[in-house]
Amino acid sequence: MLQQRTLKSLTRAVGVGLHSGARVELTLRPAQPDTGIVFRRVDLPEPVDIPVAPESATDLRLASTISSGNAKVRTVEHLLSACAGLGIDNLYVDITAEEVPILDGSSSSFVFLLQSAGIELQNAPRRFIRVTRPVEVRDGEGDSLKWARLSPYNGFKASFEIDFAHRVVDSTGQRYEFDLGTGNYSRDIARARTFGFTKDLEMMRANGLGLGGGLDNAVVMDDYRVLNADGLRYDDELVKHKILDAMGDLYLLGKPLLAAYEAFRSGHAMNNQLLRALLAQRDAWEVVTFEDERQAPAGFAQPARAW
Repeated sequence: MLQQRTLKSLTRAVGVGLHSGARVELTLRPAQPDTGIVFRRVDLPEPVDIPVAPESATDLRLASTISSGNAKVRTVEHLLSACAGLGIDNLYVDITAEEVPILDGSSSSFVFLLQSAGIELQNAPRRFIRVTRPVEVRDGEGDSLKWARLSPYNGFKASFEIDFAHRVVDSTGQRYEFDLGTGNYSRDIARARTFGFTKDLEMMRANGLGLGGGLDNAVVMDDYRVLNADGLRYDDELVKHKILDAMGDLYLLGKPLLAAYEAFRSGHAMNNQLLRALLAQRDAWEVVTFEDERQAPAGFAQPARAW
């Protein structure tokens, strides 16, 4: 059968939160089958577990935040994206602050951490959510239109189009499609960093956001150019980061998706709205397993390899 996956050993990282600027320690630990991914606030007087689920998402401004009661963890999407890309089903994430460290602004550091710990197959079937008919959410119209859609597909692929009126973005390509069956997440997506514009930075910091951001963990642009000395990691790094984010947002579902995801100008809030719309329409999805892993769609049968 196609088996669930966790880590062989624990692994740790230390960094700062992108929005809080606070120092945070992160420990990734193996978990038993059917645990899912559980964030654990170990800095609180009584540790609080926050299981990954669409309804756990609370604050979705510029990042995905999950909560349980008064305890929360912000900016979970990059780590969850790495878990989606590598096929990690069960994981404990011990964290000493309310935000996942931004590290280098991409998911490549999390990919390295997960792969360095090793991926272990578990004696339980991997369960997928297979989309059986299209589900779409839309907002606005004309120049303010944005939308996101899930459609039936034997595998997982993501297509994203951004729409920034900026000379750098125009020159890098505003649309990209990634197919987990034919591409390589670690090579094609994981190194794409979060990005922002200097004109927005003052507004963000006035709202207590972006306090830990800088040229070492984000692509920063003024009105004319990329300010990072080393430039872009991919020619189309900006739209690839939106796919990276979307894969993390969609992994809040708690199970891997068998679907085609398409989006135009979507963000964390709309991606979560799409998940909730899917779950609300019980005839639009089903849970499936693969007793013979050879029957699984391409990209899922083997744990993802390194770069």
